[in-house]
Amino acid sequence: MKTKAHTCGCGHGICHTENNRKTNLCLWFSFAVLISGITCQSMDTAFFRPSWVRLCWFFVGWLPVAFPIMKEAWETIRHKDFFNEFTLMLSASLGAFYIGEYPEAVAVMLFYAVGEMFQDRAVDKARSHIKSLLDVRPQTATVRRDGQWQTVAPETVGVGEEIEVKTGERVPLDGVLLEPETAFNTAALTGESVPRMIGQDEEVLAGMIPTERVVRLRTVRGYTDSALSRILDMVQHAASRKAPTEQFIRRFARVYTPAVTMLAALLVVLPWLYASWHPGFIYDFHAWLYRALVFLVISCPCALVVSIPLGYFGGIGAASRRGILFKGSNYLDAITHIDAVVFDKTGTLTCGVFRVQEVHPSGDLTADELVAWAAAAESGSNHPIARAVGEYAKQQAITLPAVRNTEERAGLGLRAMTGRGELLVGKAALLAQNQVAYPEDILHIPDTIVVVALDGRYAGYLLLADEPKPDASRAVAALHGLGIRNLCILSGDKSALVGKLAGQLGISRYFGDLMPEDKVRHIEEFQTEEHARVAFVGDGLNDAPVLAVSKVGIAMGGLGSDVAIEAADIILQTDQPSKIAEAIRIGCRTRAVVWQNIIGALGVKLLVLVLGAFGAATLWEAVFADVGVALLAILNAVRLLSDKKD
Repeated sequence: MKTKAHTCGCGHGICHTENNRKTNLCLWFSFAVLISGITCQSMDTAFFRPSWVRLCWFFVGWLPVAFPIMKEAWETIRHKDFFNEFTLMLSASLGAFYIGEYPEAVAVMLFYAVGEMFQDRAVDKARSHIKSLLDVRPQTATVRRDGQWQTVAPETVGVGEEIEVKTGERVPLDGVLLEPETAFNTAALTGESVPRMIGQDEEVLAGMIPTERVVRLRTVRGYTDSALSRILDMVQHAASRKAPTEQFIRRFARVYTPAVTMLAALLVVLPWLYASWHPGFIYDFHAWLYRALVFLVISCPCALVVSIPLGYFGGIGAASRRGILFKGSNYLDAITHIDAVVFDKTGTLTCGVFRVQEVHPSGDLTADELVAWAAAAESGSNHPIARAVGEYAKQQAITLPAVRNTEERAGLGLRAMTGRGELLVGKAALLAQNQVAYPEDILHIPDTIVVVALDGRYAGYLLLADEPKPDASRAVAALHGLGIRNLCILSGDKSALVGKLAGQLGISRYFGDLMPEDKVRHIEEFQTEEHARVAFVGDGLNDAPVLAVSKVGIAMGGLGSDVAIEAADIILQTDQPSKIAEAIRIGCRTRAVVWQNIIGALGVKLLVLVLGAFGAATLWEAVFADVGVALLAILNAVRLLSDKKD
């Protein structure tokens, strides 16, 4: 029975609870009337013998469960949808009344209503389960106003205000840490139990929990704009992006339902036509109508229409509790067809935590001055290399000079203006583009370097180092275990450095020294010339064009990144590349459950349809088969939500 939440507009769950209570009362009343009527009929009770008494008795039991379905049927008819599960059940039930099968007429509606109730509750459970996984936003925030700490609703806290979070409390809003480095429990966001160390001036996201001491933050986003709010909204509405299987089932149901209605009508008409041509064939209208009613009941497609979207919804929920966010059920399907995975390097396969190892100034600059100019230009960038240079300058207590008009040159570096002229910081190619001469030998340095030029003259370089992530090798092995051996690395770093990492991880194909447009070209070549179905894995910042053009775009560590959420199809809330194989396994498991439901439901329905057409199945059996198949399919779909972590 269809029940709608919040129909009164109160904004709370009271109306939904009240609807459930009324529905339960109606079901129990109809069940009591049905059982008592069957008992009186079987005992041949005197007052129950007249046909009109039995009709009125069972009609009273039929009406409470039939009325909501009649309302739904009327609404669908008003929208020109004449053939659906509501009209099927109503036709079967009214037909049973017409031929005098009163208990069956009530049973059709009663058990259909019971099945609908379980379906609604399964969907509600799935939605509330997913919401409970992610909606961990606190109801209060402690904010500093007028020199005092006040407890207020998080929605009332503005950007730039200072808030305080006690040990063990959840952070209510996104902000930057005003304290020295401390540990945060990020399990609610990433699914990982290992605390994350966050330093001063670094971003802390809503839902994290400080584990060492009271912390103070300065908010950077409002309540509804927090990373957690966006993620929650994204997951709850992921079902709006349908998988091809879902779209097929919806289209199938639109054709299937009128087709079986027509077949049911033919099941009554064709024997009559045959009898008119062959007098020896005895035509019993009631018997053939009964078979047609069985046909109508078992043909109801609700098991498919409800359980299949619920299966994908369950897969989305199972993935979200592991820190894997699918932006739609279509991507759950798409990831199962992937036969090639292409990785970005920095921040994806490597830790992305660079450390300045060496400083090589040139000309009249000192080492500290070289670091100061580089850090000043990089101060507005979130790139891992920029953060490393800035962190090194802070550790050395180096004062940064003023820069202005900073411009990013995609894939090359940064250009800024200073009191001493133009400042260039980035790759050697940036200097070449601006006609700045530099020593040729720096091109042969295999490690990552940041080259600096000031006022049109080469000023030196900083050498940095990065390391593979601890589970990068495990991620490659897991993908090989799934039969995906076409792996590749595309990076803007030097080819020698990319080749070194590829060799360490066992990846045979790699390309370095790439601009963002070069990565796009390689992906397009893989997909057109090699006919590969490519998943690209990047950091979600400078890889937005590649994420968009690939078959499936996966953002690593994209939590809180607007670019990642917009460009990627799947977001991994941790920095673990091993999650890619886990996402593929969840997609495959979801697809398997969906096809189990399709094959099981259609198989049982076809069997009972054939039996009903030959008169070997009763209306009771059709009702139980229809409701039973629907419930089994729903339970099979819901079990995805309760899967344990791998």
